[in-house]
Amino acid sequence: MATRAVARRQSATSGGTDTRASSVRAVGGEIADRDLVGMYLDEIARTPLLDAAKEVDLSQTIEAGVYAQQILDGEVESDAGGAKREELEALVAEGERAKDIFIRSNLRLVVAVARRYPRAGLPLLDLIQEGNAGLVRAVEKFDYAKGFKFSTYATWWIRQAITRSIADQSRTIRLPVHLVEELGRIRRVQREFNREHGRDPEHEEIAAELDSNAERVGNVLDWARDPVSLNMSVDDDGDTQFGDLLEDTSAVSPEQSVLTLLRSEELEDLIGKLDNRTASIIKMRYGIEDGRERTLTEVGKQHGLTRERIRQIEKHALLELKRMAHDTGFDAVA
Repeated sequence: MATRAVARRQSATSGGTDTRASSVRAVGGEIADRDLVGMYLDEIARTPLLDAAKEVDLSQTIEAGVYAQQILDGEVESDAGGAKREELEALVAEGERAKDIFIRSNLRLVVAVARRYPRAGLPLLDLIQEGNAGLVRAVEKFDYAKGFKFSTYATWWIRQAITRSIADQSRTIRLPVHLVEELGRIRRVQREFNREHGRDPEHEEIAAELDSNAERVGNVLDWARDPVSLNMSVDDDGDTQFGDLLEDTSAVSPEQSVLTLLRSEELEDLIGKLDNRTASIIKMRYGIEDGRERTLTEVGKQHGLTRERIRQIEKHALLELKRMAHDTGFDAVA
């Protein structure tokens, strides 16, 4: 098919101005995003949409250019009647122009898809730019001979590019792509439900629409929540930060430090009343001397006993320590 396309277009004349697919650029930061979007829409609206016949025609031209480039690169042998290098180079250039026209004529499709993600956490301009990359990929991969409608085919590639960008860039904690897409479906149901009923849907109502379950919906929404900065100000003066209001549950108060010291000294006295082997086993198991807790197996090897025997000795020793602590009144402050 590509060979026929080369032969069919060898005599075609090239011309026109070389164009490239539009990319969205900020202008010095002086124009608001909405103005940039408006300018971009005005620019891309100048290119007319394509009908099915034109899509096929451009696709054939692109295919011929790709095949001509392969001949020039020596990847395939020419069977197009000994085409000259100049003719092949002309076909390559014509294919590039056709590709640019194809891309430009579908940029509005990218905007339409990008606007489906209003709560993505990225500016619309960034979503459009990512979608444009997906559109380029769609044009390169499109096979007109299969009879598919290009807009349907391209939408998948555009959506893939946008959702991957959202997953990679929009969140402090990255979500997998499949979760981003699932979140998008949940958000869409939320918007439609709110529009119809004037309230936000319950998790069960969302799950019913998506053939899911309420627990799954709740989990996805929880995972998607943006983290709260500990440096966020909570008063008008900015003197108090959110982190200042959180209790450090791992911090030890002065009173608790004194009590812990008293307890440790009392505990040493109680352990000292055990026989030497039992005392050694308890100290090793709970890291009393060096802070390193040993496993039953490690203690067993040290004392030449089985793991099960160490467990039995430990259990008996703990019961004995508890009894001694009760007798001395130590457990009253424990």
